[in-house]
Amino acid sequence: MKRFSQLIQELELSNKTNDKIAALVSYFTEADDRDKPYVIAMFTGKRPKRPITTALIKQWAIELSGIPEWLFGESYSSVGDLSETIALVLPPAENAIEKPLHQWIAELAQLQGKTDEQKKSYILEAWNSLNTQERFIFNKLISGNFRIGVSNKMLVNAIAKHSEEDSSKIMHSIMGKWQPNEITYQELIAGAHVNTDNSWPYPFCLAYALDTAPENLGETTAWQAEWKWDGIRGQIVKRNGELFIWSRGEELVTDQFPELHFLKDELPDGTVLDGEILSVKDGKVQSFSTLQQRLNRKTINKSQLSDAPIGFYTYDILEYDGKDIRQEPLSARRKILVDIIGNLTTKDIALLSPVIEFDSWEKLAELRATSRELNSEGLMLKKLDSVFHTGRKRGDWWKWKINPYTVDTVMIYAQKGSGRRANFYTDYTFAVRDGEKLITIAKAYSGLTDKEIKEVNSFVNKNAIEKFGPVRTVKPELVFEIAFEGIAESKRHKAGLALRFPRIARWRKDKKADEINTLDDLRQLLNSTI
Repeated sequence: MKRFSQLIQELELSNKTNDKIAALVSYFTEADDRDKPYVIAMFTGKRPKRPITTALIKQWAIELSGIPEWLFGESYSSVGDLSETIALVLPPAENAIEKPLHQWIAELAQLQGKTDEQKKSYILEAWNSLNTQERFIFNKLISGNFRIGVSNKMLVNAIAKHSEEDSSKIMHSIMGKWQPNEITYQELIAGAHVNTDNSWPYPFCLAYALDTAPENLGETTAWQAEWKWDGIRGQIVKRNGELFIWSRGEELVTDQFPELHFLKDELPDGTVLDGEILSVKDGKVQSFSTLQQRLNRKTINKSQLSDAPIGFYTYDILEYDGKDIRQEPLSARRKILVDIIGNLTTKDIALLSPVIEFDSWEKLAELRATSRELNSEGLMLKKLDSVFHTGRKRGDWWKWKINPYTVDTVMIYAQKGSGRRANFYTDYTFAVRDGEKLITIAKAYSGLTDKEIKEVNSFVNKNAIEKFGPVRTVKPELVFEIAFEGIAESKRHKAGLALRFPRIARWRKDKKADEINTLDDLRQLLNSTI
């Protein structure tokens, strides 16, 4: 328990991926092998049944601490986490018990079916033998609710680094069906309970941004044009009667998208499709902000299924009848893909990403200008004789995106960067006007030259007004044009809006702070895109 408690502290103290991976690697190196499957289970959402209700542990904590219920409620409101509140209000422990994590979890499981008095006796004894941090972890074991900023990919990368096993096989293994009390750590990471060969995806073929006039690409007849959809690139793998869905980020996301599970019965064995996971409603692609409601969810409720239904727009086929066909020309692969998708009985979930008909580059440019009407980012241009490369290869595939939206903002906060930028203020927060006030609308850290970064750094050092830890409030004088790909309503942001992929387009030294855009300007832009 002590080592797991230390791990949680280390994970909570940093928001840097490398630090968290290092903490996880250290834990898997030092921890009891019997504890490791339980940790992996907790971090991947495999929650055991809750042995005790929240109401009971709250009641017992109030009794033991001797504080009135209203004061406990005020403390809970201030702390924001029930497990932590209980750990803080309890009196100091009188005993010390050393038990490994797996033993604590096994004992909690044995409380199922016991009387409330038996449960209370066990919980009070446990609280009386653990320090504050360990009590916090113990309470979390009861609720099964660990939210510590560790994604499946981060966990897999740490296990792969520790075990030197292939990360895609580890992802398949830990996302499979297994119970931590029935499998050893070595069996789990080796995939002893699954056939990892069934699930492995292919490396993705990527495109460069078009850096020339499309007319320079030659005859239009040599190219295939498609919409560039704004979703999650993915591969659907069907082998030996099993279905797997991979994101481009190398995460196995099968359980997140139950709408696509019908493909397990309808796709031929030995099929791998490449495409885009999107929210599709009434035959129309929805905005990325709608899709976000479905991302990184351990469980999917009815409301999410209804509000953000999922579709898969297929671009390509990489494996057919169990054979790797990536070296076949795109034109041949497309014919196979048309047949595969055409034979599906469910026509409105797994769809062909349409090929755009055009007979001149001018005509295609006109169509590209309508991209946002379809919630598309622009166009993809692919040579008909191209193979499906690993990674990027200049000349075969191009992305021809539409121009971004822009807004003039003023910088109001600055924070130092990391790595080679650790001595400079390079992370900035920008605001627009809302009446007489300034309201934050975006953070950005890319888009300036090294010379400009030094100029901004000098300004921050001379014009900092307040300090909040590493953040400096600065005089609202520097105006920057911020580029972004989309805008959506957001309850998480004070402005009520969120910008997609904000970055600095240019430093507007020709403008003053009273000339920046307003929140109303952005709201009008939002309304025009709906």
